Formats: sequence, structure tokens, C-alpha cells
Amino acid sequence: MEGQLIQDYLHRLGVSARAPDAEFLRELQERHLMAVPFENIDFHLGRPIRLGEHALEKVVRRGRGGTCRELNGSVFPALLRALGYRVTLLGSRVFRGDRPSFPLGHTVIRVDTPQPWLVDVGFGRDGARYPLQLDSRAPQPDPNGTFAFVPGPDGDLDLLRDGAPVLRIEQHPRTVDDFLHVLWWYENSPSSPFRKSLFCTRQSENGRITLRGNLLTRTGKAHREKLLLNGDAEIRQAYREHFGITLDRLPPIPQEVPEHSL
Repeated sequence: MEGQLIQDYLHRLGVSARAPDAEFLRELQERHLMAVPFENIDFHLGRPIRLGEHALEKVVRRGRGGTCRELNGSVFPALLRALGYRVTLLGSRVFRGDRPSFPLGHTVIRVDTPQPWLVDVGFGRDGARYPLQLDSRAPQPDPNGTFAFVPGPDGDLDLLRDGAPVLRIEQHPRTVDDFLHVLWWYENSPSSPFRKSLFCTRQSENGRITLRGNLLTRTGKAHREKLLLNGDAEIRQAYREHFGITLDRLPPIPQEVPEHSL
């Protein structure tokens, strides 16, 4: 990752480089969640999801967001390594109710400072605002809930949010290539939640801002505001105003928009 790209990335996050310690990691994750949206626009524009340098170009040069494969799998790890952090990719399974989904359904990051931290900037509303200490079994309060790790089967760790399981995390290292077959499924399967639902969401100071199709939702600690947007002009303005995204064409809105963990 060359120097100017690092500076441009940090500029988008609104931070300056300093020593790669746990305090700076905490700031980086929070600023990333607020500046770079978790979104699946390209799934609905018919554009392939490309990782590595292509993902960096998309996020840093074009001001876009991405899915966990792009944000957790390629872009944020590249920045963290360039800043001097020790980074490992981990696979995880997303819980639907009390059952985990298929293996490698979600990509997360382990960062050692030297304490091991779970870092996640691509999970939407169920994720923590700050890194979570992987070697702690005590409750970890966070603005997005109280999180805790408990032992899972086969050496995995289950991550709970307010007592409910959200992720089952592997403990052995992965490479970004390990996730490509699942990415293919997300892009091509009619059952893929990314094909069924169009969303763009990011953390805000007091809650979350989400554009799902043409429905804009703003949530805070004590309020939830919904606004149905009328026409392309209002949708384009919402992408620009709330997410910093300018699109040459708008993605079509799926006819069916199911509830999805944002």
C-alpha cells in the first residue's frame, strides 16, 4: 500500500497516523464505521465484487463502501498492516436465531497489539463500535450493546451481543482467497441476502443511518425516524448527503426487501 494511498485513506477517516497501539486501533475502527458505509450497491448494478487493490481503489479513490469481504477482507487490513499492526483474517458464521449459518459466511479481523482484538468494520448494526478483546471472557460494554465471548464447539468462539449469539468465530488464520467461493455464492445465488436486499448503512455519532432501497432510517438512543424517498433525485441526494456516495446510475430496488441484519 503506497504512501499517498495511506494518506488518502486516513484523510477519509479524519485521523492522522501515529503509534500502532490499542488506543489508536479503537479510534480507527470507530472512525471507519462512521466514514465508510457497509453497502451492497454493486450487487444490484451488476458489477463484480473485486478484492485486493480493486477494493482499495473503490473505497479510497472512489469514496465508496463495501461488504465484509471488501472492508474486513481487503481494505482495512491493508491499512492496518501499513500502519504497523499485526493482522490476521478469521472466518466466522453468522447466527440466524440460535443457529449459525454456513462456514466463512462473514470475514473478521484479529489484530494483536500485543493483546488480541476482534476488529470488524463490515457487519452493520449487530457489530461493536470498538474492538473487542478476544482473550477476555468478561462482558465488554460498548455503545452498540454488551458483548462477550464464550467457548464454542471445535475450538471456535461465540460472540454474544446482549446475551444473544451473533457470530461463531474460527481461531485459525485465513487468507482472503479462502472466502472467494462464498463471495461467489453471495453474488450469484437467488437465496443470497445481498441479492434480495439493497442497503447502505453506517454508524452515526448517536446511532445509525441506513438507506434500504428508497427508505431512509435514522436511529438514535431514544428515537427512530423513517423517511420514504420520492424519486431518483431524492435517492441520489440521500446517497451523497448521508454516505458521501455519488453514483453514475442508481441500482434497481428489489421488489422484495426482507429484514436483514444491518
